[in-house]
Amino acid sequence: MLVGIETSDDAAVYQLTDSIALVQTVDFFTPIVNDAYIFGQIAAANALSDIYAMGGKPITALNIVSFWPKLGFEVLEQILKGGRDKVEEAGAVIVGGHTVEDKEPKYGLAVTGLVHPQKIITNSAAKPGDQLVLTKALGTGILATALKGEEVREKDIADAINSATELNAGGCRAMQKVGIKACTDITGFGFLGHLSLMLEASKAGAEIYARKIPVWEKAVECAEMGLIPGGTGGNRDFLEGKVTFSAAIDEVIQDILFDPQTSGGLLISVPPDKLKPLLDALEQEKTPSSVVVGKITPGPAGQIRVA
Repeated sequence: MLVGIETSDDAAVYQLTDSIALVQTVDFFTPIVNDAYIFGQIAAANALSDIYAMGGKPITALNIVSFWPKLGFEVLEQILKGGRDKVEEAGAVIVGGHTVEDKEPKYGLAVTGLVHPQKIITNSAAKPGDQLVLTKALGTGILATALKGEEVREKDIADAINSATELNAGGCRAMQKVGIKACTDITGFGFLGHLSLMLEASKAGAEIYARKIPVWEKAVECAEMGLIPGGTGGNRDFLEGKVTFSAAIDEVIQDILFDPQTSGGLLISVPPDKLKPLLDALEQEKTPSSVVVGKITPGPAGQIRVA
C-alpha cells in the first residue's frame, strides 16, 4: 500500500510491480441537475476526478446505483448512458456494477486506474514556497441549491454545468508532463476543506488570494440571496479555528470558499520553477480557468489565511 487513508488523500494506491500501481476510488451522490443524462455525466466525471488528482489513468469503472422503479426506467437508462459516455471519453470501460431500490436516486462509480509508482501525485507533497493553481471555478454547490429551489434554470447556469461534466484528464496530463508531486481535487469538503486536508498531510500552511479565485458569476448572485447548501455550514464547522479571514473578505466570498463542490477542479501545488511550464501545459490542455490562487507557507500545519 503506497497511499492509504492516513493522509485523507483522494484515492488509494496499491503497488503491483516496479512499474505499475493500482489507483482506486469510489463516489456517488443524488442528482444536482434535472437532466438525467447530464447527471450521469457529472457523477462519472466527479468519480473519475480522484484518479486524475493522483496522476493516474482510469481503466475500469463499476456503476453504483440507487433507483426507484416508479420514476421510469427510461430515466435510469439516461443516467447510465451519461455515465458510460463519460467513462468512455476517459478511455476506460464500464465492467458492471450494482443497483438497489431507493426512493431517492443516487449514482456514481467505483473506479480503478493505473499509475507508475514513481509518478504518484499526492496531497502530502506540498512544500512552502509552492504556488497554488486552481483549474475550475467555484460555486457549483450554491448553483445546485438554487436549481433545486427553482431560483435558476439549467440554461441560466449552462457554463457551470458544462464545467462539471468536463474531465480533469487534461490537468492530469499537464501535471505529469511537468513533474508535479502535490495535488487534490475540490469536491464535497469545498475549496478550503480540501486545501486544509492537503496542508495537514503536508505539515504546512497556506495564504489564499480570495479575489483571484475564479467563481461562477451566478453563484455570487445566488449566495447574496442566501441560497447556501447545508454542507457549507458543515464545512465551516469542520474548519473552525483553521481559517483566518482578513476584514476585506465578506460573508458571500466566505460561503463560496466553503461551498461543497461537485466535479470541481484540481488544486495543484507547484514549485516556483515549474509554475510557468505548468500554466503553459494547462493552456495547451484547454483548461482556461487555471489561475494562481495562493501559496504554501511554512505553517502552522493546516492553517489557512485568506486575504
